[in-house]
Amino acid sequence: MSRSLSELHVAVLLGGLSSERDVSLSSGKGCADALEAQGARVTRVDAGRDLAQVLAELKPDVVLNALHGEWGEDGCVQGILETLQIPYTHSGVLASALTMDKDKTKAVLNAAGVKVPGGGLFDRHAVSAGHVIPPPYVIKPNAEGSSVGVYLVREGDAPQPEPGSDSWTYGDLVMVEPYIPGKELAVAVIGEATGPRALTVTDITPVKGFYDYEAKYAPGGSVHKLPADLPPHVFEAAMRESEQAHAALGCRGVSRSDFRYDDVKDELVLLEVNTQPGMTPTSLVPEQAAYCGMSYQDLVRWMVEDASCPR
Repeated sequence: MSRSLSELHVAVLLGGLSSERDVSLSSGKGCADALEAQGARVTRVDAGRDLAQVLAELKPDVVLNALHGEWGEDGCVQGILETLQIPYTHSGVLASALTMDKDKTKAVLNAAGVKVPGGGLFDRHAVSAGHVIPPPYVIKPNAEGSSVGVYLVREGDAPQPEPGSDSWTYGDLVMVEPYIPGKELAVAVIGEATGPRALTVTDITPVKGFYDYEAKYAPGGSVHKLPADLPPHVFEAAMRESEQAHAALGCRGVSRSDFRYDDVKDELVLLEVNTQPGMTPTSLVPEQAAYCGMSYQDLVRWMVEDASCPR
C-alpha cells in the first residue's frame, strides 16, 4: 500500500467461527489498537458467515486478517477477499489452504529438503482403539492450530480415548507423529520483496506439561528465551529452513515455523508452519520483532503496507 495509515480505512477481521476464536479476538484487538494509535480509521469486524456482504457494504481500503484456524486461515476468507478485490494481509488462498493441512504441508516441505516428523494420518477410532505407532507419540487434528486437540501419549500410557469419542469434532483422520524430545523452537519470517527473512529463534519452555494451548496463551504459561541458546549450526539451520518453508509453501506477509530440536541426537525437525501467527500479548512473532528493533506498531503497520490483492 502506497498511502499513509492516516489515509486508510482498515477492516480488522477478528473472532470468527473456529476453535481459536478467543485467540483471534486478542490478536485482532492488539492490531486494531495499534493501527488506531497511528491514525488509521479502523473498523473491527467479527467475521461471520455474512462476511462478504459486510465487507461489500463497508468498502475498506485494506483488510488486516487477524483470524486464526478454520475458515479464517484456511483459504476460505482469502477467497472472499480475492472475489471482492480488497487488498489483504498474510498469505493467499493456496498457501493458506495448504498450510492448514498438516499432511500436505509435510509432503511439500519434505520435497523441499526440510526434515519433518514421521507418522501420518490414521482413522480416529483406530487411534483410540490401540497404538497405531509405538509410544511416545503426539496426536493432533490435521487442520487445527494453537495446539487445539493435541494429546501426548507417553510410553506406558493406554491409547488416548478422546479422538474416538463423540466429542471429537476435528475430522475422522488424525495426525499421529513420533514424539521428539528436546527443545521447542520457533522462528518468525517476514516475506520481504527480496525474499523471506527470518528474525531470530526463540526457545520455549512450558511452565508445566508440554507446549499446549494454555502454555501458549496464558500469562506465564511458558518462558521464552531469545535468541535461543543453541549450537550455531542448529540456530542457522532453523533460520534457513524457516525461510525455505515460507518460500516452498508460497507464504506471504508474516509466517512462523515451529521446530523440535533433539539435542541428544542433534536432530532438528520442522513441525508446522503458521501463516497467521498470533499477535496477542504472549505471542512469539511480535516478541521476535521487538528483539529485532521493530515495535508492535511497526510490525502491524508493515503488515498493512504489505497488503495486496491478489496474493
